[in-house]
Amino acid sequence: MTIPVGSAPPPGGIAPADMAARLRARLRQGSILKLPCPYDGLSARLAARAGFEAVFMGGYALVASRFGFPDIGLATQTEMLEASRVLTASAGVPVLADGDTGHGGAMNIRRTVLSMAQAGVAAVMIEDQVSPKRCGHLAGKQIVDREEAVLRIRAAVRSAEEAGAKIMILARTDARNVAGLDEALWRMQAFADEGAELLFMESPHDEREMEISNKAGAGRPTLANVLEGGLSPILPPDRLEALGFAMAAYPIALIGAAGYAVSATLEALANDGTGPPRLSHAELLDATGYLVVERQLTGGNGV
Repeated sequence: MTIPVGSAPPPGGIAPADMAARLRARLRQGSILKLPCPYDGLSARLAARAGFEAVFMGGYALVASRFGFPDIGLATQTEMLEASRVLTASAGVPVLADGDTGHGGAMNIRRTVLSMAQAGVAAVMIEDQVSPKRCGHLAGKQIVDREEAVLRIRAAVRSAEEAGAKIMILARTDARNVAGLDEALWRMQAFADEGAELLFMESPHDEREMEISNKAGAGRPTLANVLEGGLSPILPPDRLEALGFAMAAYPIALIGAAGYAVSATLEALANDGTGPPRLSHAELLDATGYLVVERQLTGGNGV
């Protein structure tokens, strides 16, 4: 397998300044923005090298890969922030990051937003679930009341303004499967009224609901969550775009592929010591930027 050469920065690099401006400019182009969901520095670099213009740091893949935990609100604000720093430095493209519920009240939300902005994150998602939150496609989730939901987004938007608009707020509602479609649409409009630049209604049940959700929020760009085995239809990007979505995230595509490959390799190693095709030593060195740095610093030819 040949790893494509892309624009990912060398190891330890710093993400270019004002990724929010870069994301805003890309969204103005109109065509749907596909967002793979890397979970570490290597997967972020590979996504950028494959030509993706932005990535989404989702809690599902991050918590599963880093801790082996399910996505039920076990990661802390500090852990999510550290992961966002790794992804922004590794990808070199705009990173949208999961901020969960903001990890507390208004001051905690302020800290989450400002810290993510300082880390170079282009957009942070704040949601209306009761803390500790859980994956939006799992049973048993709960949402806060309207007043608290609106206050969360207000705090997030004001914090983004404090950061000089160098981070966007992606406001998410999980109300559809808790309180119904009308409540979810009300919250999307309320979040837009508070100044959220991006909107996300989790788990619409069919294409009609998906289209309706995109008519709320005064034309703000919206996100589709393409989760295999979830509650929403799995649609190709062109259909999602026709329904009005500006972005499509694929939360388990990469972590699912990684888990499958690791399991298959372990099984093969246990049986005969070989395994299925995988990246070679040289390809991993190239993917992690070693060959570029080594040549720049020493003029050598790598390993």
